[in-house]
Amino acid sequence: ELPKLFGKLPRLPYGIKPMPDHIAERAPTAYYYQGSVKNGVSGTFIVNTSRLDQRPRYEMRALTYHEAMPGHHLQIALSQELEEAGMHRWRELVGYTAFVEGWGLYSERLGLEVGGKDGDTRGFYEDPYDDFGRLTYEMWRALRLVVDTGLHAFGWEREKTIEYMLANSALTRANVENEVDRYISWPGQAVAYKTGELRIRALRAEAEKKLGDKFDIRGFHDVVLEQGAIPLEVLSARVNAWIEKLANTPES
Repeated sequence: ELPKLFGKLPRLPYGIKPMPDHIAERAPTAYYYQGSVKNGVSGTFIVNTSRLDQRPRYEMRALTYHEAMPGHHLQIALSQELEEAGMHRWRELVGYTAFVEGWGLYSERLGLEVGGKDGDTRGFYEDPYDDFGRLTYEMWRALRLVVDTGLHAFGWEREKTIEYMLANSALTRANVENEVDRYISWPGQAVAYKTGELRIRALRAEAEKKLGDKFDIRGFHDVVLEQGAIPLEVLSARVNAWIEKLANTPES
């Protein structure tokens, strides 16, 4: 289904591996390790298989779309081809968390737009439990805005933060405790997810509104991704220029 959403796809494949046992107990549910086009090393979707009774199956689809395709793997693997496109190699190495994680969170919603049975409005989230898992993740990312601010601006204690997340989400205690410890040690990182996603969604809504029938989802995604990870203000300028160019292009 990816060619329905993207004009350009990366050459690099990805694989799936279990998380090493010595870190799994205190680690998040999954993460992505980038590979290398030049060295012929695939990207890797690392999955935490410890304490499976604390890892609901309904979270799996949203998590996979975020960490692998069309999320981190697609975005990062495309950025690894920038030098071939004539850009400085530095552009392949730089990362802006609001862009990278914003794209990952935005990608979770793309599972609603393709796949599924005819007439199903939930796409690949055709099982209501899978869509519940997606919505649970949406709530989780919104809660991050509250708890990161609470911890680092208002002095919340660890236990208060854990209880707040448990009371306002469907996440398990094991997941919440690991996440809160991450927020404590990494101020501001969790806020970037929702910040980036909201900007990308706002830019898409603006493009759909101004371009009408000229709007092309493949073209929009390509212009978002073709320069690699960039600051959100630079992204906005690029997308707005793309909108302006298409809006002023006569119909053929």
